[in-house]
Amino acid sequence: MKKNFLKKRLVSFLVGSLAIMCLAGCSGKVTDKLAGNESVLNPDNPVSITIWHYYNGAQQASFEDLVNEFNSSEGKEKGIYVQAYTKGSVPDLEEAVINSIEEKVGAEAMPDIFSSYPDTAYAVEESGRLYNLSEYFTDEELDKYVDSYIEEGKIAADNTLRIFPVAKSTEITMVNKTDWDAFAAATGADIEDLKTFEGITKTAEKYYEWSGGKAFYGRDAMANYFIDGVRQFGKEIFEVKDGKVTVNIEKEVVKKLWDNYYVPMMRGYFGAYGKYRSDDVKTGEIIAYTGSTSSADYFPDKVESDEGAREIEYMILTPPVFEGGENIMIQQGAGMVVSKSDKAHEYASCEFLKWFTQLENNYKFGSSSGYLPVLKEANNSEVFEKFVKEEQLDIKQKTYDTFENVFEYMKNATLYSTKAFKDGAAGRKVLEYAFTDKISADLEAIDNKVNDGENREKIIGDYVSDAAFEEWYNSFAETLNTACGK
Repeated sequence: MKKNFLKKRLVSFLVGSLAIMCLAGCSGKVTDKLAGNESVLNPDNPVSITIWHYYNGAQQASFEDLVNEFNSSEGKEKGIYVQAYTKGSVPDLEEAVINSIEEKVGAEAMPDIFSSYPDTAYAVEESGRLYNLSEYFTDEELDKYVDSYIEEGKIAADNTLRIFPVAKSTEITMVNKTDWDAFAAATGADIEDLKTFEGITKTAEKYYEWSGGKAFYGRDAMANYFIDGVRQFGKEIFEVKDGKVTVNIEKEVVKKLWDNYYVPMMRGYFGAYGKYRSDDVKTGEIIAYTGSTSSADYFPDKVESDEGAREIEYMILTPPVFEGGENIMIQQGAGMVVSKSDKAHEYASCEFLKWFTQLENNYKFGSSSGYLPVLKEANNSEVFEKFVKEEQLDIKQKTYDTFENVFEYMKNATLYSTKAFKDGAAGRKVLEYAFTDKISADLEAIDNKVNDGENREKIIGDYVSDAAFEEWYNSFAETLNTACGK
């Protein structure tokens, strides 16, 4: 620790030792790094802290239940009262935060805590408005959390912690087991093939032919496809060092991404029709997709199409990797940041975050939200099963199965997320729409040409040719580099 910090602790101890001993005796062991600062709290005059988040529906209800539990237990004991407010969506929350920072007319005051993805937090950090969480949590405390979750939150220039992990997600593949079984029985399709992107593409072609022209597979979060795909081959698409980014998009790797998404989309083997791919499973337009663990509970129990409604079963699989690629798990989900204010509010905010991420509380939140816990200890099948059984945790079966699948998968995979940088949000937006916008425009153009009497297969062949890839790749590379300020 720094000398001046040690001096402050010594002065604090000598001046207020009796009061501190009393408070420590009442509230239990305090964080070593800020021993003595608990005296800024007073149960008879609670500190009120506000939290802005983007949770809705069951997630919001679960979060508010835990806030109420904290207020009536540890918060009451220590002198902390939490008020939580949803801002609707992630973009709405980001806009509210930026408006507060810029002190726009009508903007609310900055909250003490708010949910944030790294790119937004990075912008707020540059304004000097984020509290250094490394001043609160000891190394021993942080070591209890999944290493990559903590590393993702170190966005400050000096590599100190600004984003605290509270709940995370990764990707899984979910399959309509009922329709898969019929397909596999008729064609000999092997579920093991869905472990690779190439295997999914080949299986989708087989399904297209067997089903009479139906799409087999889709995916959410196209940016993740690029980020994960490039990382599997040993590179980071956004390689950040000392705040500067290098964009890595080797043509051979990007060609693999093209061949295993754009091409099958153009040929009808893959599909994207509704807002989310779980919507497409529900309407029977696809039978498998890769999406977030937090969306697992939205996988439908029925297919509802023009032919009527019928019940289906599901399978949960690990997300696919490219043949020869490293086993990478996308790490996603917003953390929470603490605004700079005063010691009482900063300390109280951190006390809540520490409480919220305790194993029991994190499991409670995850059971209804689908978000994964953040402690190393909690990401364990045996610990999870024991907790569910002993505490009789009310958890939906799909969420339970998802957790079991992911906890096992994590043992042999590397969690990964891109580091934050100045133009990170713009770069990610390019990735999100690089294929989808082109696919939408190209499919419309193909339909128009077919209506004019041209042969569909020949036209598609032109769109998926090497020459077409070269043209798209050059445009994509230029757009991505420009977005990233290169």
